[in-house]
Amino acid sequence: MKQVFAALLLVFGFNLEAQASPEIGKIAPSFSGTTSAGETISLNALKGKKVVLEWTNHDCPFVVKHYTSGNMQRTQSTLRNDDYVWIQVISSAPGKQGHVSPAKADELNQQRGAYVDHVLLDPEGTAGHAYGAKTTPHMYIIDGEQVLQYMGAIDSIRSARISDIERATNYVLAAHEALESGQPVAETSTRAYGCTIKYK
Repeated sequence: MKQVFAALLLVFGFNLEAQASPEIGKIAPSFSGTTSAGETISLNALKGKKVVLEWTNHDCPFVVKHYTSGNMQRTQSTLRNDDYVWIQVISSAPGKQGHVSPAKADELNQQRGAYVDHVLLDPEGTAGHAYGAKTTPHMYIIDGEQVLQYMGAIDSIRSARISDIERATNYVLAAHEALESGQPVAETSTRAYGCTIKYK
């Protein structure tokens, strides 16, 4: 009986570890996958570089808001100018809204004038579940030591209206500014808003 109980603890322990949520101030969950360019990318290979993860779905009205207005592109450009590696993640499953071919993913970014270093295709949802990503957009900032510094919404007004962008606090830009100036990030974790990620 003791052996069975111990085995159950091990099983539950492994399950809990596998499903553990990412934590601010802790090492970010590792991931590895294929990009739209057909390359393999992993977080471990990017150690020493600052990284931004952006979960996206081009058909989501909230994503459309930030790209149509140019807000997402301005945010991308600002961080990439400070040597952040910007990784867009698509976790929509085949047959569901937002799922695209590698060529379509690149075409969309070209049309929108996006400043993206890599598009990680995550149709099985492996990276998405590892990060607890729930919506599009859902944003994460990881420093050069691979410590998670911010996760949550792109900004403070939960709407799909472009007119709200000007009044909103851009959490990603605010976190970036604090990190670059050596100051603590005021809002390290916020509630992401947008469309539910269409997992498998």
